[in-house]
Amino acid sequence: AAYNLANVACKCHGVSGSCSLKTCWLQLADFRSVGEFLKEKYDSAAAMRIGRKGKLELVEKRFNPPGPEDLVYTDPSPDYCLRNETTGSLGTQGRLCNKTSEGMDGCELMCCGRGYDQFKIYKHERCHCKFHWCCYVKCKRCSTLVDQFVCK
Repeated sequence: AAYNLANVACKCHGVSGSCSLKTCWLQLADFRSVGEFLKEKYDSAAAMRIGRKGKLELVEKRFNPPGPEDLVYTDPSPDYCLRNETTGSLGTQGRLCNKTSEGMDGCELMCCGRGYDQFKIYKHERCHCKFHWCCYVKCKRCSTLVDQFVCK
């Protein structure tokens, strides 16, 4: 995936911007692009089983057979919502979540439908900082009451 998403990058060398010599190289795509590509492949992976002749066959015949660039699997993914010592998954119970987010950090998705608890904590931060000549910064300490959400 990283190789297939790589781009050719070139730089020209020469007097006052002329391109009398051109150097090109293969530049890897940024990490996010490769990750998004692999996640898309993972989400569309085909479930397979080993048939009578020892060959892989589709579990769901109504889907198109996978191509050479598609991912396939024979074992389902573990349930990352629950703690599992074998897979090393810590589960999501007790994890902080974002109540307003619809993304991966959102309480609905992260808590796997178990719900979440809400509590309030005081957050202490440095504030009203001033630089004093010479050479230190003096700050006050501010406390704010914030809502926290934790998966059940």
